[in-house]
Amino acid sequence: MVDRLSVAKGMLDVLVLRALAWTPMHGFEITEWLEERSNHRVGLEDAAVYQALYRLEARGLISASWGTTVNNRRARYYKLTKTGREQLRAETKRWLTYTEVIAALLAPDGGR
Repeated sequence: MVDRLSVAKGMLDVLVLRALAWTPMHGFEITEWLEERSNHRVGLEDAAVYQALYRLEARGLISASWGTTVNNRRARYYKLTKTGREQLRAETKRWLTYTEVIAALLAPDGGR
């Protein structure tokens, strides 16, 4: 069995934006997409994903509208705004730089 990882503080919002960069989705689809893309190694609580969606919408990084799921249920679909796409680019660059620096520091030779 694979250990499930917790999402680092501040990372969930970026991951939700990344999921929405593909196509508009409702909350459950976002959770599924993130879990599938991580090979089920990232454990996500539905409540945390919805809190991230509310934060991102309040900041104008995503917008929401009502739609119908493939199961003919009503759901809010979220999509990236232009500002959200710009934020995703900036945050992706920041996180990639951060992980590169941390990986170098954790390397056996201390990044030398």
